[in-house]
Amino acid sequence: MIPILTAADMAETDRRTIAAGISFATLMENAGTAVATFIKRHYPAAINILLLCGRGNNGGDGLVAARLLAPNSRRQITLGLLSDPADLTGPIAEQYKRLMAERPIVHLRILTDLPSVEAAFAVTYDLIIDAVVGTGFKPPLRGTAVFLRDELARHPTTPVVAVDLPSGWDADSTDQHAPDAFRASAVVTFTAPKLAHVFGHLTPGITFGPIVYADIGSPASAIVSTTHLFWTGGAKPLTEHPRNINSNKGRFGHVLIFGGSYGTAGAPSMSSLAALRAGAGLVTAAVPESILNLVATIAPELMLAPLSQGPDGAPDLANLNQLDALTRKATVIAIGPGLSTKGDASEFARQVVTRSTLPLVIDADALNAFDKAQLDLLNPTGEQPRTLTLTPHPGEFARLTGLTIPQVEADRLNLARSFAEKHQLNLVLKGWRTLVAHADGTVAVNTTGNPALAKGGSGDILTGIVSAILAQFPNHVSEAVEAAVYLHGLAGDFATHAMDEHTVLATDTVAHLSDAFRYRTRDSDGLTWIAGLHPLELNARQV
Repeated sequence: MIPILTAADMAETDRRTIAAGISFATLMENAGTAVATFIKRHYPAAINILLLCGRGNNGGDGLVAARLLAPNSRRQITLGLLSDPADLTGPIAEQYKRLMAERPIVHLRILTDLPSVEAAFAVTYDLIIDAVVGTGFKPPLRGTAVFLRDELARHPTTPVVAVDLPSGWDADSTDQHAPDAFRASAVVTFTAPKLAHVFGHLTPGITFGPIVYADIGSPASAIVSTTHLFWTGGAKPLTEHPRNINSNKGRFGHVLIFGGSYGTAGAPSMSSLAALRAGAGLVTAAVPESILNLVATIAPELMLAPLSQGPDGAPDLANLNQLDALTRKATVIAIGPGLSTKGDASEFARQVVTRSTLPLVIDADALNAFDKAQLDLLNPTGEQPRTLTLTPHPGEFARLTGLTIPQVEADRLNLARSFAEKHQLNLVLKGWRTLVAHADGTVAVNTTGNPALAKGGSGDILTGIVSAILAQFPNHVSEAVEAAVYLHGLAGDFATHAMDEHTVLATDTVAHLSDAFRYRTRDSDGLTWIAGLHPLELNARQV
């Protein structure tokens, strides 16, 4: 599990790390090394580099990076220092002295007013490093930093690598945007992601702008998190272990999908296809007789179970007579894709959910069968309560809770957490930074996915993937749901990388699931990619 930290958590983590015998100088050296390593790998053609350097620890990290980048005789490093060197104290003063002693070719500019900033930007740079302020900063920006922010905005094509955070962004912010912060093309942070790294769109306008973090030496026992938040990518290793060589389909679960009605064959078809591609040993689609042949065309590997239907084309209650027979060999049940709310469909969904003891994934119209007055039906019953996973979008969650969509969007994290705790289930609240809330109050934040997934069918694909991963890892429920959400978004990222976000279809994400499974979040330099696809590792990792 990879925790998400606040600024105070990070400060306490550093304090504990130093108490454990690792010096602050070592932490700074390792942080700057990580930045330099990232730049060398991902911006190898950058020759003329401007380092914007504040007078705090963030600036010290930047100075280390400059010292390590400068030995290349082709690179020209300009240090834009937001202070007179004589006024520097503490670790940054030591780093400045070392830089100037070892790399006297570095060109120094003192940036203390608007004319000095304008003069610095009269030169064309290949890359700018933002090491002005980091995690400990609280907005707003002041003085020269404001001039620098505005100047960066006037040079939109020059890439900017932010050290720790784009300057001006509050590390504790859960906002999507920070209009007053520096722009950034990539972000390199340290030890663990902070709130802003997972909730903020730190690299706007760049679909695959990297946000990475480096381990700089803090032992796991020193890392403190008070948020009860984690990153979904930390669960992905669950799906990366090679399967036992002596395997059979029975070892990887049997997903049973209840869905569809007359005219909505696509939804259960997509869920079924996704479940097959995500590794379930067996998948059965239980759908109304009128669409059985249509659903069958999605994949010859799919098994089918016909459901009787009412005059409206939706499953009727007569199907409850064969419920035990249908579910006897299943490992996980998914219900809802394309089910509709016509006729007996909603009551059928409620009966399936309340009667079954198997793990259930509830989506789409099965969610609509449970309004606020019927939520108690989701509560745990008996000594061994069911494992429930709900996957609503904000509109469905609003109906579940009796709130409006704006109310849901305004307090996503707290509402998701309290709902999961109250009803003792897993809640996947879809949207920008999909949240995976668990019964114990922990919440995982997902950082994969892009606007290409904002198309019909994406939710059906997610239902199939969640069901399949749960079927394969029944003893790791929380991790399985988190990994499934991460994989779905990652497959969408690969699809967009190969195509374009306008043209990607929901089923295109299924075609890229193999890329998502093979991808590793930790690259060969030891950096963990919180967001973005590491392009230089793509081919190497897909073998």
